[in-house]
Order: sequence, then structure tokens, then C-alpha cells
Amino acid sequence: MLKYIIRRLLQMIPVVLGATFILFCLVFALPGDPTAGRCGERPCPPAYVAAFRAEYHLDDPLLVQYALYLGKLLRGDLGTNFYDNTVVSELAARYPTTVKLAVIALLVEIIVGIIAGVIAGVTHGRFLDYLILVSSLVIISIPTFVIGSLAQLTFGLKLHWFPVTSGDGSWGQLLLPGFVLGSLSVAYVARLTRSNLIENQRADYVRTAKAKGLSGFRTVTVHTLRNSLIPVITYIGYDFGSLMGGAIVTERIFNINGIGNFIFRSINQRDGVSVVGAVTCLVLVYLLANLLVDLLYGVLDPRISHD
Repeated sequence: MLKYIIRRLLQMIPVVLGATFILFCLVFALPGDPTAGRCGERPCPPAYVAAFRAEYHLDDPLLVQYALYLGKLLRGDLGTNFYDNTVVSELAARYPTTVKLAVIALLVEIIVGIIAGVIAGVTHGRFLDYLILVSSLVIISIPTFVIGSLAQLTFGLKLHWFPVTSGDGSWGQLLLPGFVLGSLSVAYVARLTRSNLIENQRADYVRTAKAKGLSGFRTVTVHTLRNSLIPVITYIGYDFGSLMGGAIVTERIFNINGIGNFIFRSINQRDGVSVVGAVTCLVLVYLLANLLVDLLYGVLDPRISHD
């Protein structure tokens, strides 16, 4: 197991290097002047612009800029943004909020999605199965910003069940945004659980368990569901990284001071250092989540070995 973890961590190095290089090229190829608007309505003096571009090496070739950034990254330094704040401090102030939001969305995804998928799989071909299928299809068809706006209008403004905005980012104020963020994933998890459960119910070991006199509940919970959850866990693990980075729309709707909102503002302000640093952290989270999922395979199915 230890050798497998070390091997996977070493495999992450070229992935991180490739991802950061592509991201660096894309971000710093964006049109626009990062000094625009920094001196009010008037254009910045040429001396200020020259000093600014020299400080952040904006006139150096792209490969030189990337090499300088990579040297800082290897020391754990994500750089200093265009407002003289370290990217690490900016992320540290916002990461707890985004993690809370992602955890709420993940819990909604796991609890509601798996339960709905099990109900649909057990009642295959009946009313509840069709109801869950149609409901999940409707959710998948609606964009996140529409679901968020409707939830904000209905549960925030009309019913007053939840605050309209996140405020200080406490758990209670992030419940509604978490449900919105996890809604699309709930639909996918439900459909994935259902399809795998139906497929495994036709397996020989399930027929053997029923022939031995096991109840339908025990057959599903002990035998069928465990094997059906392997692809579901794969999707959930991959989705955690997506939830961390895909919260941009949700954070904008509910005015949440998180990583997604920070990336959005940084792109608008042409603050490439902040964008690259924030997305690099999201890449690391995504890779570590994938590693955790692979380790969970052995827990769900002892036949899977990491040796």
C-alpha cells in the first residue's frame, strides 16, 4: 500500500507541471492591460507602468516567466498578486468557505443521490423508478445559475427559509448554496446508482443469496449495493474536485467570498498570478481526491489490490 501511494504521488508531479504550464500559457495570453483602472479614471504614468511590468516580469518571455513561477512554487510560494497580497494569504482566507460549501454539496450528493438511486433500482419499472428518472433528467437539463436563482427567489425572498446571501460563510448560511451546487451531481449519482444496482441484481451471487432465503433488504444492502457503489464512489471522488472549482457560478449568485468568486474577480482584473495560484491548488485537490478514491476501492471490494 505504501509503495502504491508513493508511486501515485510521484505520478502527480508531471501532471501538476503540465497543468500549471498550460494554465500559465492560457492565463497570460489573455488580452488586456493589468494596470488598467489602477490609477482611477486617468491612465497610469509610463514610469509606473514600466515599474509594474518589471516587478512582475510581464515583459519577459513566457518560458522565463513560467520558470520563475515554478521556482517559487517548488518553495511553496504561489506568488504575490497585482495588489501586493500573497496568493497564499488570499486563498487561506477563502478556502474554508469553499471547503464548507463543497462538503455540504458532497453530503447532499451522497445521501440524496444514493438513496434515490437505490429506491429507483429496487422499484425498477414502477412508478417511483420513473418519477426519479424524470426528476433527475429535469435537474440535469436546467443550468446551475437557473436553479440557484430560483432557489434564491423561492426559499430566500418568498419563504424566508434561508438567507439570500452567504454573509459570514457559516454552515447555516451555506446550506442553500450547497444544495444548489450539489443538485446536478445528485441527479447523476442517482442514475448511476440505479443502473449499477439493476445490473448487479442479475448477477449469479445475488440469485444465490436469494435462494438461500435472504430477505430482499439484506440482499440489497449487504451484497448488491456494495458492488454497485464502486463506480459511484469513483464519480463522487472526481466530483469533489469539480465542486471545489465549479463553485464559481454558485458563489457569484449567493455572493460567497470563496475560491470561485476569487478566481472570477481575478480573471476580470487580469490578475494572472492569483488565477494560476488558485487553480494550481484546485488541481492538487483534484489529484489527491482521485488518490483517495483509488484507496477506497480496496475497502469496497477486497479483490482489488494496490500491490
